[in-house]
Amino acid sequence: MPPTSVSPPRTAPGPANPSPAHPSRVRVIHPGGGKPGGPVVSWMLRDQRLADNWALLHAAGLAAASASPLAVAFALFPRPFLLSARRRQLGFLLRGLRRLAADAAARHLPFFLFTGGPAEIPALVRRLGASTLVADFSPLRPVREALDAVVGDLRREAPGVAVHQVDAHNVVPVWTASAKMEYSAKTFRGKVSKVMDEYLVEFPELPAVVPWDREQPEGVDWDALIARVCSEAENVPEIDWCEPGEEAAIEALLGSKDGFLTKRIKSYETDRNDPTKPRALSGLSPYLHFGHISAHRCALEAKKCRHLSPKMFEVTCVLKQSVDAFLEELVVRRELADNFCYYQPQYDSLSGAWEWARKTLMDHAADKREHIYTREQLENAKTHDPLWNASQLEMVHHGKMHGFMRMYWAKKILEWTSGPEEALSTAIYLNDKYEIDGRDPSGYVGCMWSICGLHDQGWKERPVFGKIRYMNYAGCKRKFDVDAYISYVKRLAGQSKKRNAEESPNPVVKLSKSQH
Repeated sequence: MPPTSVSPPRTAPGPANPSPAHPSRVRVIHPGGGKPGGPVVSWMLRDQRLADNWALLHAAGLAAASASPLAVAFALFPRPFLLSARRRQLGFLLRGLRRLAADAAARHLPFFLFTGGPAEIPALVRRLGASTLVADFSPLRPVREALDAVVGDLRREAPGVAVHQVDAHNVVPVWTASAKMEYSAKTFRGKVSKVMDEYLVEFPELPAVVPWDREQPEGVDWDALIARVCSEAENVPEIDWCEPGEEAAIEALLGSKDGFLTKRIKSYETDRNDPTKPRALSGLSPYLHFGHISAHRCALEAKKCRHLSPKMFEVTCVLKQSVDAFLEELVVRRELADNFCYYQPQYDSLSGAWEWARKTLMDHAADKREHIYTREQLENAKTHDPLWNASQLEMVHHGKMHGFMRMYWAKKILEWTSGPEEALSTAIYLNDKYEIDGRDPSGYVGCMWSICGLHDQGWKERPVFGKIRYMNYAGCKRKFDVDAYISYVKRLAGQSKKRNAEESPNPVVKLSKSQH
C-alpha cells in the first residue's frame, strides 16, 4: 500500500501577484504573508531548465514585482529514492545539472545544489530571508511527500514564507485539465482540446530581477560528485546516444542535422509503430523526463510545422497527420499519465487498476502458465521467445525500448509469471532500472495499461489474461519484420558490450542478479 501522507489534490486559487504564468497554472500551498523584499527561491524538482519554464517565470515575476532577487535551488533526493535510480539515470541527471549550473552562472543567477535531500531547502529559505518558495509539479509520491515535508517545516519554523506550486511540465495544468481520474484517452482528449489554445501560448522572456547580494552558493566539484554518486548506485552503464542538457534537447527537437521536427517528423505517422524504424520516433523522452525541454515548447514548434506549405499536396497531408499524431502522444497520452498518477496514489499497484480489471485478473490468477520465468531469467533475457529477449536487451543496452515492443514485453511478463501482482512489480522494476526515463508517470501507466488494462476496455476472455487485451508473436510478425528487429538489437547489444569493455578494465557482461 502507498503511504497515506501524500496530500490530496489542492484547489487553492493562484496568487494575486503579477506573474507571466496563467493564473490557474499556479497554486498557493501556503499563503505566507511575510515582509516584502525577501528573495524568491525557485526550487526545481522535475523541470530542470532555465528556458521555457513556467515555474521559474512565475518566481521571476514575483521577484521583479517586489524588486527582490531570485535564486534557483535543486536538492538530490537521499536514500532510498535516489539510489533506486541507477548509474544510467543518475549520470544523466547530474551531467544535466552541471550544464544547468553553468547556464545559471552565465545569467548571474545563483544556483544552490544540495546533496542532503529536500530537507535542506527550508534551512536555505530561512537563511536567505526568502519571501516565497516556488516549486514545480510532479504527481509521484516521493516528490509530493518531499514537498509536503518542506511546507510543514516552513509552516512551523517560518510561517511568513509563502509557498507556491506551478505545473511547468504539462501544457494544460493537471488540476485544470480534469478534476478527476479520467477513464480513457477519449474522455481526456475532449477536455484538453477545449482549453488547449488558452494555455498553448508563447513563453515570455524571463523578467529582469535585482542583482543577487545574499549568500553565495558553494562551489561544486562536479567530477567528484558525479563519480561518488554513480559509484554508490547499481552499475547500469550510461548511454551514449543522448547528451543531457537544454542545448542538446533543442538540438534533438529542431537541429539542422537530425532534429525531429526539421528532419524526421514526416515519417512519424506511418512508421512510429515499427520497431525496425527507430528513427521515426522523436527521441525526446529523456529530455522531457528530466525537464531539459518543455513539452509546451515541443507542442508550439510542432504546431508551426502544420502550417508549412510544401508544394506537394500529398506531402502537406502526410506532415499534418504526423504532427497530429505527435501531439496526441506528447499532450494527450503523456498528460493522461500525469492525470492518473495525480488522482490515483496507488499508480504502481494492482490496487490502482479499475475494478473490472482487478476482477478478471484475479479470476485467472491461478490459471496454468505454459512458461514461468524468474525475475532473474527475465532480466537476463533467458526466455524461449527471441522477440521478447530482443526487447529486453534493447532496453538493457540502449536505455530505451521501442514503444510498440514495450506493450508486447509487459504482456508477456503477465503470461510468464505466477500472477498479476508479480508481473506488474517485475515490469516496473525492469523498466525503472534500465529505461533512461524510468520512474516516470508514462512508464507506470504503460505497465498498467499492458498488464492491468488501464485506459483500455475489456476484450474477449482467455486464460491468464482474462479480459485484458492480448498480444502474441504472430501478431507482431504481421505488423513488422521480426527478424530485422532482432538483428537490429543484436547489433546494439554488441556495440554496447564493446564500448563498456573499452571503458572498464573489468567489464561485467552478465547482468547483476535481481534484488527482490
